[in-house]
Amino acid sequence: MTALDQLAIRFLFASAGCLAAGLAVWGAAWLARRWLPALGMQRSTWLLAQVAIAATFVLLLMPPAQQAPMRPVFEVDVSAAAANQSVASTAPEGVAGMLADTVHRRSPLAWLAWTWVLAYAAGLAWMLGRLWRGQRTLDRLIRGGAHQAHAAQPAIVEVDAPIPPMLVGPFRPCLLLPRGLRDIDPLQRELIVAHELTHWRRGDLWWLTLGAMLQALCWFNPAMRSLREKLSWAQELGCDRDVLRGRPPRERRAYAAALVAQLRMQHHAVHGALAFGGVTPDTLAARVELIRAPGTARHTALARGAGCAILALAFGANLALQPALAWTSQPSRLDCTLMLDAASGARLVEQGDCGVRATPASTFNIVVSLMGYDAGILVDAHTPALPFRQGYIDWLPAWRTTTDPTGWIRNSTVWYAQQVTSRLGLAALQSYLGRFDYGNRDLSGGVTDAWIGSSLQISAGEQAAFLRKVVNRELGLSPQAYDTTATLLRLPTLPNGWDVYAKTGTAVLEQPAGTQEPARSYGWFVGWASKGGRTIVFTRMTLDRQHPERAAGPLLKEAFLRELPSRLDAL
Repeated sequence: MTALDQLAIRFLFASAGCLAAGLAVWGAAWLARRWLPALGMQRSTWLLAQVAIAATFVLLLMPPAQQAPMRPVFEVDVSAAAANQSVASTAPEGVAGMLADTVHRRSPLAWLAWTWVLAYAAGLAWMLGRLWRGQRTLDRLIRGGAHQAHAAQPAIVEVDAPIPPMLVGPFRPCLLLPRGLRDIDPLQRELIVAHELTHWRRGDLWWLTLGAMLQALCWFNPAMRSLREKLSWAQELGCDRDVLRGRPPRERRAYAAALVAQLRMQHHAVHGALAFGGVTPDTLAARVELIRAPGTARHTALARGAGCAILALAFGANLALQPALAWTSQPSRLDCTLMLDAASGARLVEQGDCGVRATPASTFNIVVSLMGYDAGILVDAHTPALPFRQGYIDWLPAWRTTTDPTGWIRNSTVWYAQQVTSRLGLAALQSYLGRFDYGNRDLSGGVTDAWIGSSLQISAGEQAAFLRKVVNRELGLSPQAYDTTATLLRLPTLPNGWDVYAKTGTAVLEQPAGTQEPARSYGWFVGWASKGGRTIVFTRMTLDRQHPERAAGPLLKEAFLRELPSRLDAL
């Protein structure tokens, strides 16, 4: 899976997180409004709600702050001499070759993510186009109207069009007034103009612009449209309150009549523009009722403070539940030694944190071998011998030749494992992983790449549980699958008579951009040892801090095999 595929998938999950945030924030605002009705009349409540949702969306797009990106290093695991071979000079080319070879293969999740990216881009373009078309319409009206310049307030433009009075902005605000406004009562006309100018004095155009941009960013979230409508509603009520403050009942009645006259006058609304104006039938009755019986302002400060607190709580809770933002110190905890009694499952040795998941790397070849023999794709230790073809991953010389199962396991030949998993297919591979209960069972990285520094991850404890099932033949596979896999994994007998069956794996922890520290790799060495009817399963994983120029898997194998005889004798 390429970096762009991973970015697209992160965008998909960020969009899903945005929808969840919209539900949470809207629910919190709704509950708070029921508890304190004055909250709904505060424009800050609804704009901050939009900001909280959009901020969640943007933050989820960012890579996790402490996530340790990993890339594979494939070791030629032949002997101690091969283990001493440096990988520093070839690893970058190998990674580049792997990425070039897998660009054309995308998982279903990646295809879904790219489909959503295209759909999002189309929706965003439509939203921005709608704003642009609305502004173009207003520009034409302004150019065709009669202008009256005012030094201390926006210019007034009178137009011969059936539109409502509109305050247009925000960069060069002006007030559009229809000529039909001359025919209504002068007091009503004065109050309508005062209302629009109050929007200007309060800076409502900037609030409106920000709300429109946030809605465009998260256009797919229905909560954003609803919140923007609530913001406009709160702004209208705020202007009503400011215009009528201290006015006698006669002028309040005239103001209500002006709203009704304005509704009768307007026949054409400009949609999508950054402008205030217009009265809708569904809000007129509520505004007139509030004009007739205004509420007191004593709860205004309390409502504003409560709204900010509730939205901050909803925003913080939503981020706390997002795994992509979780703080982790995973690199420092990549160390575990675990040894189990295969018969009883008793934990004989447990050192370090054995619950941290990581890419299985080449240890996944154990799984591929079991599946391949069970499905009949693999026949015996030397069949099938598959020819190397142009385009296969080939950055190690040992891979550029015809390869059989024995050579595949010995050399960790990636393309051979990919041929087996490709022939199995996604459905069969997913079925096997479910039956094996292998790690997180996540194949979103693709049937040929999920285990190579991608989506599939497993902990040392889960590796041990899986290997115990292999030893006890509890996976429901054919006898040949167990027998031949054990043959491929067998290492030289230890000096104290224990037979060892194991596999290494290595992946590199890439350092953050700008760091001067060399990349560090972590290594796997997993398997089992048998003697006299007793079998001990072991998993060893560690982060190599001493030899950044060498593959950690073979180094770990050397060190563990030196101490394994004494460990086994002590058990």
